[in-house]
Amino acid sequence: MIKAIITDIEGTTSSLSFVKDVLFPYSREHMTEFVRAHAQQPAVRHELDEVRQLSGKNLTEAEVIEQLLRWIAEDKKITPLKSLQGMIWEDGYKKGDFKGHMYEDAARHLRKWKQAGTRLYVFSSGSVQAQKLLFAHTEYGDLTPLFSGYFDTHIGNKREADSYRKIAESIATASEDILFLSDIKEELDAARAAGMPTIWLVRDGAIDPKAVHRQANNFDEITL
Repeated sequence: MIKAIITDIEGTTSSLSFVKDVLFPYSREHMTEFVRAHAQQPAVRHELDEVRQLSGKNLTEAEVIEQLLRWIAEDKKITPLKSLQGMIWEDGYKKGDFKGHMYEDAARHLRKWKQAGTRLYVFSSGSVQAQKLLFAHTEYGDLTPLFSGYFDTHIGNKREADSYRKIAESIATASEDILFLSDIKEELDAARAAGMPTIWLVRDGAIDPKAVHRQANNFDEITL
């Protein structure tokens, strides 16, 4: 019996193009000015120090910015980068520069599942802060009250089974009672290896009946 659902964001609840065409360019455009303006704030300084530690060098502020911009260009899933991007996106949401994209079917079913008593969680490579911001600023309103918890790469890599085991332990639910939704096969493979049932979201394209994970074009096709 499914007691909890963990959902990915990009390509699952939200358009991949929103992240790639709106959020990533926005963080790239504002990274330099943000770091220069906020480098002495404790939360920002902590992330900049994490960049230095990962690089193994005592980078100058300019070199840290250069490294962050390089990681953005390379689409790296690196925790301090994701944390800083979340801070930049928060500014953008507050200014009304954009809203968090959400598929209508995803918003509708998340509400339906919550009302039915199913606990909902998010697991995304984007920081928890970025996740909350996206769900708080959708055209369907603030969806954050629907979720019981959020997980990012602090819990582990999304393509490693141990990350899903840790989440199951954290939410005190047996893996077989947790449904994981994603558009990425390797993430689904990891969740299944941890004992979770899975559904592969294929937003664009035909369903493959021979796929190793059950597929759905949208949330309307998901049955619990």
